[in-house]
Amino acid sequence: MGTATTAELSLGAAVDLRCAHCGLEAVAGEARQVDGALYCCAGCETAAAIIRQSGLGGFYALPERRSSRVEPSGRSFAEFDHEAFQQAHVRATAEGLLETTLYLEGVHCASCVWLVERVPMIVPGAVRAELDVTRGVARLAWDPRKTALSAVASALDRLGYRPHAFRGRRADDARRAEERAMLTRIGVAGAIAGNVMTIALALYSGLFSGMEREFETYFRWLSFVLVTPALFWPGRVFFTSAWQAVRNGGLHMDVPIALALAAGYVQGAFNTWRESGPIYFDAVGTLIFLLLVGRYLQHRAQRSAADSAALLGALAPATARVVEGGTVREVPSEAVLPGMLLEVRAGDTLAADGVVERGASSLDLALLTGESRPVSVREGERVFAGTVNLSAPLRVRVEEAGMTSRLGKLLRDVEEGARERPPVVLLADRISGYFIATVLVLAFVTAAIWWQRDHFLALDNAIALLVVTCPCALAMATPLSFTVAIGRAAGRGILIKGAHALETLTGRGTLFLDKTGTLTQGRMLLEEFTGDVSARPLVLALEQHSRHPVAAAFAVAWPEVAVPEATEVQETLGGGLRGVVAGREVIVGRPQWVASQLGADAVHAEWRANPRLTPVHIAVDGAVVAQAGFGDPLRAESREMVRGLQRAGWDVRLLSGDAPSVVAAVASELGIAADHAEGGASPERKREAVVTARADGTVVMVGDGVNDAAAIAAASVGIAVRGGAEASMAAADVYLAHGGVAALSELFDGARRTTNIIQRNMLLALGYNGIGVALAMMGVIDPLFAAVLMPLSSVTVVLGAWQGRTFARGRA
Repeated sequence: MGTATTAELSLGAAVDLRCAHCGLEAVAGEARQVDGALYCCAGCETAAAIIRQSGLGGFYALPERRSSRVEPSGRSFAEFDHEAFQQAHVRATAEGLLETTLYLEGVHCASCVWLVERVPMIVPGAVRAELDVTRGVARLAWDPRKTALSAVASALDRLGYRPHAFRGRRADDARRAEERAMLTRIGVAGAIAGNVMTIALALYSGLFSGMEREFETYFRWLSFVLVTPALFWPGRVFFTSAWQAVRNGGLHMDVPIALALAAGYVQGAFNTWRESGPIYFDAVGTLIFLLLVGRYLQHRAQRSAADSAALLGALAPATARVVEGGTVREVPSEAVLPGMLLEVRAGDTLAADGVVERGASSLDLALLTGESRPVSVREGERVFAGTVNLSAPLRVRVEEAGMTSRLGKLLRDVEEGARERPPVVLLADRISGYFIATVLVLAFVTAAIWWQRDHFLALDNAIALLVVTCPCALAMATPLSFTVAIGRAAGRGILIKGAHALETLTGRGTLFLDKTGTLTQGRMLLEEFTGDVSARPLVLALEQHSRHPVAAAFAVAWPEVAVPEATEVQETLGGGLRGVVAGREVIVGRPQWVASQLGADAVHAEWRANPRLTPVHIAVDGAVVAQAGFGDPLRAESREMVRGLQRAGWDVRLLSGDAPSVVAAVASELGIAADHAEGGASPERKREAVVTARADGTVVMVGDGVNDAAAIAAASVGIAVRGGAEASMAAADVYLAHGGVAALSELFDGARRTTNIIQRNMLLALGYNGIGVALAMMGVIDPLFAAVLMPLSSVTVVLGAWQGRTFARGRA
């Protein structure tokens, strides 16, 4: 590595100030120049050195690269080598290797996949690395005789991909095995279908131009030999499913599919044996392949429940600091048990529920409860896993850990809500049962009517009816329209996980909106400042000694103000700061605390605070000279969005964990009635409100935090906004990727248009089936012609879904 120069670079110099690693503009004073290359920070310099020393310089030739600074944690990740972690997350392979799955922060694009999967070239002893970029999940394999998991994790951290324990490994392994089996069946069925279709093309050509008898016989038997394994291996899933349905006294789509496949195969085999009549093997092979593809796509769409559990579990920290006999050691969070004493430093996330035994601090509860303001805690008060310690160290005695913690119970609520089948799906299942029963009865009636005239003709007509009414078009009408709509919505930054969400959003009902991070920006900002502006540098001088969110908000609001030095700085938890700046005594804090420091009974009456804002008073040399108001500002689009939904007939309500006074003020600004705004709602209360409202109709929940996750999962449709907790995103049915709620109106309009297209496609499919049934029962079409007609209905539905106007084309 070359010598790093950290001297300030002139912003006016004629040099490219973009970082050679991440491409961001380097800030003068932080830029580092190494061997002629400029880096914006030490993290990017280290990552670049690792990449080049490992012979991976091709990374910088990739067309798309990550565009964010590398900020390694500097941790040793020794907890990954702990016995408890190894038992919970690591498994041995037949080759003598160890495997695990980790969740990586900072995964963005294809270059991340390229780099992560070349970790074996960086760490001797690492054998494999596979990255699922859509979920940020990496599967690693290493030789324990040559390296440890902590070394691999440390290398990933230095490259900018901070690793965390992935708690859904076992479920993920089972899901991957199931998907491999499905893809294998699809591959076999596809290969067979392609060959059988090629042979069928030759046979169809022979119908018009003639074919020698021995070649026709050979092609018939070859088709029979090829399609037989397709029916009894990949196609077995349809017969197994149909048999289970019949045994349970029910009917679903697999019953007529199995009958049609079996009838076509048996009749084709019989015609092959007697060397006369159509053989249907091409239709059988193609049907098996296409139906398996559809089933795989449906399976992929149903993965959200498992992802919800894994991502919500990842919100808890991977490690905890346990105090034992006067010493402190880090252990995996899985090893934390009730009764242990934890040390929680400022900036750490709590790993378990418990009681504060020593210390006093303020906690950020925004993700867990929705409270936008930090909450003070002291000895004897309860604290919860998933909350962040902001200002001072705490010693916490563990009461509940893991799945018994409050976060763990929310996880179970999310899983139950994600698995629940919406009423519209249950109704569709019942309707399909009636349709299938009708088809079976009509096939039996057709065979009975024609049996007296000709046995073979009766069987042909019944098979033609089963084939022509094969529920492919009917089954495709809804999911295909939804698939096209979901794809176009994704281009608009609206990510929809399930088709039922779009269908549900076409109706009317109750719409619950969270406040913090959903209607508001989700961060504390200085919104009002009244008084002497010359006090600003004095305030910043004190606040730079604090880690409180108010201090950060002051710094963001006044970046251009020069900051003098402060001495004798004292911080009072829950009160504020006082100190000496340029010989002047300065006090900044809550109004009541400032008044007590000044020895006054009350603060001047003219300092009035907006009820939505948190007031902070500034006193200089014994007198209050200014007031600052801090709040979580409303997003610019929130007011118009609420009005639009109200005009569309939705009952819009505000449901927030923030203080009732703040929630009431926000509701007033948005035009929401006071009795439709509830503040101070815990995660459990939010879920209860949603469940209660669902008894009266459709409920939509829009939120962004862990405190919203259970309510989002329990709602008819859950919507998460960008910038929120991954738990709410995983539990939600819809994710608004561009942040804020401006896309809500587009989502509701697109859902309505999608439903209209689905209704049109359903009418086309049912009309086709009605005509096909009539023609088959009259003997107008035979099974071969039915096999030709059947895909035409599917093509019609495909074109109808593709050409339909659901969401606008192109990117938002």
